[in-house]
Formats: sequence, structure tokens, C-alpha cells
Amino acid sequence: MKMTLRWYGPGYDSVSLQQIRQIPGVHGVITTLYGTQPGEAWEAREIREIKKTVEDAGLTIAGIESVNVSDAIKTAGPDRDMHIENYIKTLQNLGEEGIDMVCYNFMPVFDWTRSELARVRADGSTVLAYNQDVIDKLDPDHMKESIASMSNGFIMPGWEPERLDGLKELFDLYRDMDSDTLFENLIYFLKAIGPVCEKYGIKMAIHPDDPAWPIFGLPRIITGLDSYKRLFTALDKPYNGITLCTGSLGTNPKNDLVEIIRYAGDRIAFAHVRNLKYNSERDFEEAAHLSSDGSMDMYAIMKALYDVKFEGPIRPDHGRMIWGEEAMPGYGLYDRALGTQYLLGLLEAIGKGN
Repeated sequence: MKMTLRWYGPGYDSVSLQQIRQIPGVHGVITTLYGTQPGEAWEAREIREIKKTVEDAGLTIAGIESVNVSDAIKTAGPDRDMHIENYIKTLQNLGEEGIDMVCYNFMPVFDWTRSELARVRADGSTVLAYNQDVIDKLDPDHMKESIASMSNGFIMPGWEPERLDGLKELFDLYRDMDSDTLFENLIYFLKAIGPVCEKYGIKMAIHPDDPAWPIFGLPRIITGLDSYKRLFTALDKPYNGITLCTGSLGTNPKNDLVEIIRYAGDRIAFAHVRNLKYNSERDFEEAAHLSSDGSMDMYAIMKALYDVKFEGPIRPDHGRMIWGEEAMPGYGLYDRALGTQYLLGLLEAIGKGN
């Protein structure tokens, strides 16, 4: 496994490449190009520039998260094929630079959803949290104001900020869409980009829906084991892979993460490993990576990844805000750095037979 850290790029991240380089065992980053809109092609020059920036700091780009999929592609809108052609150009430009893993999602409207971005825990740290009762009362037309008040002035991780200005129109796009139609549009997209993925050995790693159930009446299609069985049956190609995100899949306690890992096997192209604490069926909060701080058995998760011979990039996921740090919610330096060391310690112990 290749331990990495997510880095949002110059001007977007409070964490520097120099800081990441000093975390023992971390030699690569997962990054993206902000400023390019979904549906637009990434220019080769821009990819080379960010690659040089990373390599000049003594690191490598281990993958991209994300090349966002446009709503025209997700909804089979009139610009779908044009946007797919631009996506293919982006993959070609990435492949020419030796970048061979792309994490993406097919979630309608929202990349992920939390009801709180800074819930205070007993130790004084703050974490991302979710309460279904709060979500049920939210008015999507006023979510921009709610998010702005919670984000500490930082861009929301994984979100496209410009989308917040047109939420009503976005909801209208998906109003009559069910999960079967959304899934069909996903397979259309994956088949269309297949040739360029195969040419450059690029693995497309779909991220699970977060939370792993429908919200605001929007369909969800990547929620657990049955979703992966359906996905691999519909398109049985090596490039059709997944991002194994324990925090997103783990939002539903009924998901057996070890079973999912053992089923997916070499289709796992990327791993996000983090812990959650369940407070009730309708409420969870993110925790430190340490097993005892949450509700997940992190040893069992890492052991399963080791057993299926997962060799791709892995990263700690959302961390707590600790020691007075101010950063993008979930993406500070300190707790994620602690997470890398815990996961690497587990991996070393597993590799040495405990």
C-alpha cells in the first residue's frame, strides 16, 4: 500500500507540501485541479504544472480526486457526449503524465452531506457529524447560507462551490430520476471512457455515496455490497474499480466492511480509511482513526486490505480538528498525520505476523 495524503493544491489548502513531506511513510499526494468546471477538459499544461510542484517538494502524485463528472453526464443531458469527450481528453492528458488512478463519484447534487462541520467532542476536538433529524428539516434552497456559516471560510472538501448558487435548478434536473436511470447513465459513461482507460492503464475508482442512503429525495446507487455486485456485473472490466471509503460505506452500520473488501479484491483502486462513532441509527460523528475512539475495527479493515493484496494508494480520511488548528473541515494536518502513523503501524504489525 502507498500511504498518501489528500492535498487540494496551491491556494486551496492550509497544509503545505513541505509539511506533508515530513510525515514519515508518506511519499505521495492525492490532488486535483480546482478552477476547471465539470464538463471541461483539463489542459496538459496545468497537469504538468501541478505535477512539477508536487515533485519539486519531493513527493509524487499518486492519483487524482476528483475529475468531477458533470450533471449533463449524470442526467443524460444534451451536452452529455461533449462532456464525455472532454473527460476522455482529461484522462488522456493525465495518462500522458503517468497518472493512472482517478477517484470520482456519481452522486446527484451533493458530493457528500453532513449536518455539522464542527461538533465538539468530549476531548475538545471538533469533527464532522451527521444527524438525520437535522437533515430532514433542512431546506435545500437555503443550504448555501448554512454551509458558509460552518466552513470557517475554507472551500468545502470535495464540493464545487459554484454549484451552491443554483441548487434549485440542480434539484429540478434530478426531480424525475430514479436509481435505475442514474445507474444506466453511469454505465454509459464508463463504457464511453473505457478505451482511453485501457490505453493508459487508468483505474476509475468510484467513491461510495455519503451517506449510504437517499437524502432529499435524490437517488443513490453506490451504497454497499449489492451495489458493487451490480456494478461489476454490468461492466466487468479491470478499469472499472472502486474507492473503498470506510467512512462513507460505514455510515450504514449494516455494511460489513471486511466482507466488501474481500469481495471487491483487486477492483479496489484506492482506499480512504477512517473511523466513525455511531450514537444512534440516525446520528454519527467522525472519530480519531484509533479503533477504540469510534465504532469500527480498524485492524480488521487493514488486515482485509492486506489479505486481498491491495497495493494502491491509501490515505487517512477526515480528521478531527485538534490543537487549535484552523483548516478545511476534516482536512487539517495534525489529526490526519496521526492517522497515517496509526494505519502504518497496523500495517507493519500485520505484515510481521503481529
